[in-house]
Amino acid sequence: MQKQAVFKVNGAVLIIAGAGSGKTTVLVNRIANLIRFGNAFHDEQSRELSAADEQFLQDFPDMEKTSENIERLSRIIAVNPVNPWNILAITFTNKAAGELKDRLFQMLGEDADKINASTFHSACVKILRREIEKLGFRAGFTIYDDDDSKRLIKDVMKQCNIDEKITGVKVFRNNISRLKDRMISPESFAKTAQEGGEMIDLKTAEVYANYQKALSSANAVDFDDIIYLTVKLFENFPDVLEHYRNLYKYIMVDEYQDTNFAQYRLISLLAGDNGNLCVVGDDDQSIYRFRGATIENILSFEKQYRNCTVVRLEQNYRSTTNILDAANAVIKNNAQRKPKKLWSELGEGEKLSVMKYPNEQSEGKGVADIIADAVENGAKYSDFAILYRSNALSRTFETALARSAIPYKIVGGLRFFDRKEIKDILSYLALINNPYDAVRFRRIINEPKRGIGDTTVEEIIRISEGLGISPLDVCRDASRFETLSRKTNVLKAAANLFDELDELSDSLKLDEFIDAVAEKTGYIQMLKTQGDEGAARMENISELKSNALELLKEQPDAALPDFLEQAALQSDIDSYDAETDRVSLMTMHSAKGLEFPVVFIVAAEDNVFPSIMSINSASDMEEERRLAYVAITRAKKKLYITHTGYRLLYGHTSANRLSTFVREIPEEYCEIKEEKPKNNFARGMSFARPVQKSFLKEQSEKMKSAAAINTAAGEHFEVGDRVRHKVFGEGTVTEVKPVGGDAIITINFDTKGVKPVMKNNARMEKI
Repeated sequence: MQKQAVFKVNGAVLIIAGAGSGKTTVLVNRIANLIRFGNAFHDEQSRELSAADEQFLQDFPDMEKTSENIERLSRIIAVNPVNPWNILAITFTNKAAGELKDRLFQMLGEDADKINASTFHSACVKILRREIEKLGFRAGFTIYDDDDSKRLIKDVMKQCNIDEKITGVKVFRNNISRLKDRMISPESFAKTAQEGGEMIDLKTAEVYANYQKALSSANAVDFDDIIYLTVKLFENFPDVLEHYRNLYKYIMVDEYQDTNFAQYRLISLLAGDNGNLCVVGDDDQSIYRFRGATIENILSFEKQYRNCTVVRLEQNYRSTTNILDAANAVIKNNAQRKPKKLWSELGEGEKLSVMKYPNEQSEGKGVADIIADAVENGAKYSDFAILYRSNALSRTFETALARSAIPYKIVGGLRFFDRKEIKDILSYLALINNPYDAVRFRRIINEPKRGIGDTTVEEIIRISEGLGISPLDVCRDASRFETLSRKTNVLKAAANLFDELDELSDSLKLDEFIDAVAEKTGYIQMLKTQGDEGAARMENISELKSNALELLKEQPDAALPDFLEQAALQSDIDSYDAETDRVSLMTMHSAKGLEFPVVFIVAAEDNVFPSIMSINSASDMEEERRLAYVAITRAKKKLYITHTGYRLLYGHTSANRLSTFVREIPEEYCEIKEEKPKNNFARGMSFARPVQKSFLKEQSEKMKSAAAINTAAGEHFEVGDRVRHKVFGEGTVTEVKPVGGDAIITINFDTKGVKPVMKNNARMEKI
C-alpha cells in the first residue's frame, strides 16, 4: 500500500494514513520518486538502451547506492522527472517540516534544499513577503502572536467603550479568529450582524473592523491573517495565482484532516481543478475542531476530485496488537468516518492496565510509583508520557513526580518565546524592523523605565495614527506637538537609541545584534539588579542568541526579518525534545504526532474525559472519541488508564464513573486493578477480578523486599549520612531542610549527581 502511494504521481491522491502507518516515510519516498524517476513506474513505452546501460541496470541491485549510481539510473529510466522547486510539501508543525527536510536531505542531498517543505504559515509568509504590497501593506510587516493580538484587541475595546468585565478579550479574539478561518471579512460580517441583531455579533463586528484597521496602521498581521490574506491575494490577483500554480506543480499536504476552510481554499486555488494534489491524513485523528478544523475537508475529498486515487495505510509499525485492537474498538463507534482497521505484526503485547484509585492524590502517587519501579529495572524516564484532557489536571502528577524525585517536563506549557524577557527583546527587534508596530512600541518604550508614562505613550500612538507616521517619528519630533513638548528630551533620547540600533542592525550578525540590543537599551543592567531571577532571565536571553546561531547555520544569509518570522511561527510541539531523559506531561491534543513506549491516560472519567461540555452532543462526543483514539495510539508497548473514586477538580469534589471510551474497550484487552482505601497489601493494589496464585506469590516476594527499602517517613537523617535510594542508588546527605511536617533532603548520589528528595515519600534507607 505504501508503494501504491509512492508511485501514483499524477492527478489527485488521497492517502488515508492510520496512526503509526509510516506516512512520513511515504511522503519522503514519494517526493524522492518524483524528482528521480517521475512517472517511470507507470510508463509502458519501449526504449532502446545501449549495451553499457543495459549492463548497468542488470548490475544495479548489487551496486553500492552512491549518488553517482542513482543519478545514472535516473538518467536511464526517468520519465518526466519533477524539478525539486516545483514541489510544495505542507505540514502543520515546524517539527514535522524539519523531520521531512532532514529525511529528504539524507535521500536527495542538495536537491532537498530546493523543495519548499514547510508549514502552511511559513509557506504563506514567503508569498506575502513578496506580494503583500498588492494588499495595501508595506514591506517588512510584523507578525503578531496571540498575546500581541489580545493586547491590541484590548486597546480596541477601550476605544469602543466595551467593558472587559462583561465581555472578555478572549471572546473577541476567538470570534475574529473563527471568522478569518471561514474567510469572512469585517465588512461582510458587519452586514450579517446587522441583519441578525444579536448584541455579541454587533460588538464583534465593531471590534473586528477596528482591530483590522489597527493592524493595518501598525503594518502588522496576526496569525490568522497569514492564510486569510494569501487566499485574498490569490482570489483578487489572478496573475499572482497563476505564477504560484506554475511554480508549485506538485502539492502534498500532511494532516489534511486538520485543515480549516481557509487552508482548504488556499490548497484548492493552488491545485486548480486538475492539479497534482496529494493529501495525507486520518479522519479518525481529526481533533482540532475547536481551532476551526473541518473534518469534512478530508471526508469530501473524493467528491471534489472525482477521479482521485484512494490509498489506505492500515498497517501500524508502532504499537502492539492489544493497543491497536483497543483503539479500533473505540473509534468504530463514530459514525462520521472512513472505514479502516489498524493492524500490526509486532505481536499481541501486554494488556491495557485499567487502574482505579480512591482519589487524585493516590492516583498521582500510583503513577509515580510505576515509573520509579520501571526505571529501577532499566527503563528511561523519557519512555513515559502522562496524557490528560486539560492542563488543570497536571498539578497532581507534577506534585507526585516531584515528591518521588522523578524529573519531568511539561509539553505545551509556557513557551520559551512567551517568557517576558524574550518577548521584550523580540519586541525591540520587531520595532527596529517595523517602526509602525504600535503594540511592540507600547510594550518596550518604557522597559526599562525611561520616564515615559502610559498617558504619554497613548498620546504618541494617537498622533502617529492620525498623521500616518510611526510612533518613533513622533518621538523624534516631540517638540512639534504641544501635548508632548514637556517630554521632548526623553522622547528624543528614545528615538536616538532606536536610530543607533537600526544602524547596528546592518553591520552586526544576528547573535551580536541581540547582545547589542540587550546592552544598549539598558535591559541587561536592569536584570542585574533582580538577583537570581534576573540571572535566570539573562540565561534565557543567551538562549535566544543560540536560536539566532542555529538559524545562521541553516541560512547563512538570514537577516532580522527571518529571525522574527521564525520566532513568530513556533508552536508548542516544536519545543518538544525527545532526547532529554524526563517524563513527559502533556494534554492529549499536544501528544498528537508523538509516540512513547509507555503511556498513562489519566483521569479517564465521564465529565472529565469526555468533558461535561461534550456528553450531550453527538458531534462533540465523536470529536472526543477521536481524541481518545489519538491518546491510545501514542503507546507503543504498554498503556495504563487511570481513574478515581472521587476527584477534586476546579474546587469541587465529584464521583464520576469510568470514561465511556474505556467502557467501549472489550475486557479481553484489559486487566483491571483497584486500589482500596487503607489497604496496604502490595502497596494498596488489589485486583477487582480473581487473582492468580502466581500474582499473589509475586506480591509476597515484593512485600519481603519492601521491608528492606521502604519510605523514609520514620527515619532521622543528618548531613553526612550514607543512604541507599531505590531509584538513584547510594549517596551522601549534604543538606536537611525541614518543611512543615516533612523535610527536603539533598543527597549527592554516587552515580546520579545531586538530587533533592522529600523525606516522607523517599524510598530509601540509611546504610
